[in-house]
Amino acid sequence: MNKRKRILITGATSGIGFMLALQLQKDGHQVYATGRNTNALGQLEKQGVHVLVADLTKETAYENLFEKVETPDVVILNAGVGTFAYLTDLKEEQIDQMLSVNVKAPIMLTNYFARLMKERNSGHFIFIASQAGKVATPKASAYAASKHAIIGFANAARMELKEYGIHVSTINPGPIDTPFLDLADQTGGYREKMSKHLLSPQNVVDAIKKVIDKPVREVDLPFYMSFTSKLYAVFPKTVELLGKSFFNKK
Repeated sequence: MNKRKRILITGATSGIGFMLALQLQKDGHQVYATGRNTNALGQLEKQGVHVLVADLTKETAYENLFEKVETPDVVILNAGVGTFAYLTDLKEEQIDQMLSVNVKAPIMLTNYFARLMKERNSGHFIFIASQAGKVATPKASAYAASKHAIIGFANAARMELKEYGIHVSTINPGPIDTPFLDLADQTGGYREKMSKHLLSPQNVVDAIKKVIDKPVREVDLPFYMSFTSKLYAVFPKTVELLGKSFFNKK
């Protein structure tokens, strides 16, 4: 393991964030975990993780983080929400929540911590994005928009911060076998339809840990998604036609 690092993780009370916080703490890092679920935060705290209650839809949450977290070596922007529904069925509050948590919050946190990292000439931001940010599908219009936005933000931030020794990485997973699916899919059928294609949470955690030690531009999960997204960028109409049955599993 490389030297002990101070690591801030957002969205650490379930799924990938919870597993990652525990494992990074066990690996000897100084971990700060944020989230809304106080029971889950309590479990993390018992394992030595520094915990902060934070609802990233509220601006007061940013101030709390800024006051209580020293400049991190690594910021993992993992918090995310989604609602899988046709665009005409989406409610305004659902759209607001996705844009607030998936886009505004990571931008605000990066804006603040990047200033501190620039003074130190080191740091690393890891955005947990999504393949939806590269290839949009039906019933994921607003969610895909939020992930397109954060990948675009990360790409620009990477170029701006490189000269200050600050790395910017994106992790772009396909659907993961976590509670996120149960909250996003209100039909209850998506998990079953995608069961053969769901990523293991541990595989995603392992990929993030690898990037912490050896920063790279991006990681597509599973690996073949990199080919799919590049093909889509060149031949979108063909990919949408050939992938129609797969895209409509939501």
